[in-house]
Amino acid sequence: MEQVRYYATGRRKTASARVWLMPGTGKITINGREASEYLRRLTLERLVTQPLRLLGLEEQYDIMATVRGGGLSGQAGAIRHGVARALLQVNPEYRAVLKQNGLLTRDAREKERKKYGRHGARRGFQYVKR
Repeated sequence: MEQVRYYATGRRKTASARVWLMPGTGKITINGREASEYLRRLTLERLVTQPLRLLGLEEQYDIMATVRGGGLSGQAGAIRHGVARALLQVNPEYRAVLKQNGLLTRDAREKERKKYGRHGARRGFQYVKR
């Protein structure tokens, strides 16, 4: 018998994550490595499991994700978005809880581009009187 797998894509900043959700014991694998080894911060691990914790499904599903682009924080956000989307395939009734907590909305904030004549996106040069 083939195991049931739910797939979804999540994005955040420049990171893009492909997430598979499978019935299991709560094991999280990111790019072939353990989540604690890959993310290195407890806060980022908790961010990834937030959708499951809200629904009380922490120990019921295994997460397997491949993620590319961005930094660790953006990647964790992308995985969280993918997990939330995959949970909708498990049960569409989860939508109300996930949407209420803002987990289905793609965070559209991006880095602002640097402008010419300035040090960064907004910062100008240091003012010198003489």
